[in-house]
Amino acid sequence: MSLQLGELRVPRRILMGPGPTEVNPRVLRAMSLPVLGHLDPAFLEIMNQVTAMLRAVFQTQNELTLAVSGTGTAGMEATLFNLIEPGDEVLVAVKGYFGDRMCQMAERAGAKLTRLDTEWGTVFEPERIGAALKTMAKPKLVAIVHAETSTGALQPIEEIARLAHEAGALFLIDCVTSLGGTPVLIDEWKVDAAYSGTQKCLGSPPGLSPVTFSPRAVEVIRNRKTPPQSWYLDMGLIARYWGGDRVYHHTAPINAIYGCHEALRLALDEGLSVRFARHLRNHHALVAGVEAMGLTLHASANRLPMLNTIRIPTGLDDMRIRGRLLNEFGIEIAGGLGALKGRILRVGIMGYSSNPHNVTLFLAALEHILASEGVKIPRGAALASAHEVYTQAAASVSDHSGK
Repeated sequence: MSLQLGELRVPRRILMGPGPTEVNPRVLRAMSLPVLGHLDPAFLEIMNQVTAMLRAVFQTQNELTLAVSGTGTAGMEATLFNLIEPGDEVLVAVKGYFGDRMCQMAERAGAKLTRLDTEWGTVFEPERIGAALKTMAKPKLVAIVHAETSTGALQPIEEIARLAHEAGALFLIDCVTSLGGTPVLIDEWKVDAAYSGTQKCLGSPPGLSPVTFSPRAVEVIRNRKTPPQSWYLDMGLIARYWGGDRVYHHTAPINAIYGCHEALRLALDEGLSVRFARHLRNHHALVAGVEAMGLTLHASANRLPMLNTIRIPTGLDDMRIRGRLLNEFGIEIAGGLGALKGRILRVGIMGYSSNPHNVTLFLAALEHILASEGVKIPRGAALASAHEVYTQAAASVSDHSGK
């Protein structure tokens, strides 16, 4: 049987879900450059530059900082599986879907797990973490999601890191959604290990997971009694490929690393503080528009600037709303996960997708759909409210520039 297949054609979408995000054309152009060998001196220099830029974005001096071949879930496994040995006491603070995934991985690594839960959409008070640590004999690791993609909540980190270290434990964070969109201060917060993904605020296609390990975490990896359960994600082996030895471990995704390089360069050229302000400004405009329609955000406080969770009005079907956004306007958003399935819409404004055009288009489209579904909302209020936020932000910039 012969297959007759036409040229691949992909529909144009406006990606406003929890990732992947839209990609700057400059990143796509970088990914179209000629393939090099994974040990070619020119490619090794690109890897060096990626490492240096990742340190800048993570705001760390950690020597063991690199991009694992795989998505953010690979980064989760790489950090957990390299730091946990069978029998280690591990505390995971769960406030959403991805904290629960951390628990599953910790148990697979053989950890003696202490699981601490809070309501999805809220964050942990440090006192709860401290109290849980006091019930443990010898905690090895404390893990928490910084930016919980399933709920839209942003977890304050510094005090929890202090409590973990006072208990003699390493401290690990998931910053898959936050890196490149809001401050992630690895050294200042004294984080021992962190992982992220390229497909969100960094604005590169999925396929790589930036990770970083403190010197203390590196010592733990070096002194393991047993090898990590994953050979592919063994940081002792991967570090020798990314580091000075350049010992072959696996064939790196060459063109994905090109794209990561350009995405990181764009982020640093923009300036991290400017980038963070852009995400926050677009978040404020979106929230103003959503609330002007009479809708409620699920995370009432400690909200993520780049991932907004909107409660669905009673009686509406989230699949229908999302289907109409996609089919009528080309806008892709996501629904809830786990306990929030069918209850919320997840709207991402990350990286290249975080701009006033996308925010205002989404608000206009959602207003149109809700009104046509019988929801009574003040017509035009959403765009007017968003416009006011942007006007005030522009006036503030003008005032500070002295013009």
